[in-house]
Amino acid sequence: MGVGVRIEELLAAKGLSQSELARRVGVSQHSIWHLINKGKTGSRHITKIARELETSVAYLEGETDDPEADAPLPGAPRENMVEVAMVDLAYGMGGTFLSEHPDSRMEEFPLSFLRNFTKADPGQLMIAEGVGDSMAPTIGPSDLVLIDRGQNNLNIDDRIWACAIGEIGMIKRLRVRGDTVTLLSDNANVPEDRAADGELHLIGRVVGKFSRL
Repeated sequence: MGVGVRIEELLAAKGLSQSELARRVGVSQHSIWHLINKGKTGSRHITKIARELETSVAYLEGETDDPEADAPLPGAPRENMVEVAMVDLAYGMGGTFLSEHPDSRMEEFPLSFLRNFTKADPGQLMIAEGVGDSMAPTIGPSDLVLIDRGQNNLNIDDRIWACAIGEIGMIKRLRVRGDTVTLLSDNANVPEDRAADGELHLIGRVVGKFSRL
């Protein structure tokens, strides 16, 4: 019995869908589908998949026929911890191509820590990497930005947003004048740009950043 069959049987036994398992593991549903249908061992996510299915890697990979052998004990829920999506997608401070289906994973953060930046529902938050220096010194190259996807109404000028024009994603300060949105960079050497009404897609407001030394 291959790894794909064993995963599929455990999903059925626990009443879980492929999409729900993917969400818990922090991968795309296609990754789970591929593992089930191709049945290849050695996935770098296999340990987390085994934990979510309350079994062992040895069982999934066919080294034992006992799904409870060496299975991890269910852990007690940790208080005040929430999951936030870490998206493998770099937002260009100047502009970068957006992948249609970026990989993501879920990481745990203390809710009290996130409350230093936002009161948003953690399910609306995501963390992505910024690239380029057009928003320096506010956001530096490779800083991680915390984006609130629940905020998608441009009703206050000069806040920083993750946005896109077509398939080009960027992080900019936005200012509305009539039907025109001005895209402002904090780097004084970068000229402002403009987007016509309906051309700009708001992904979410940048509510925090995490800098690397």
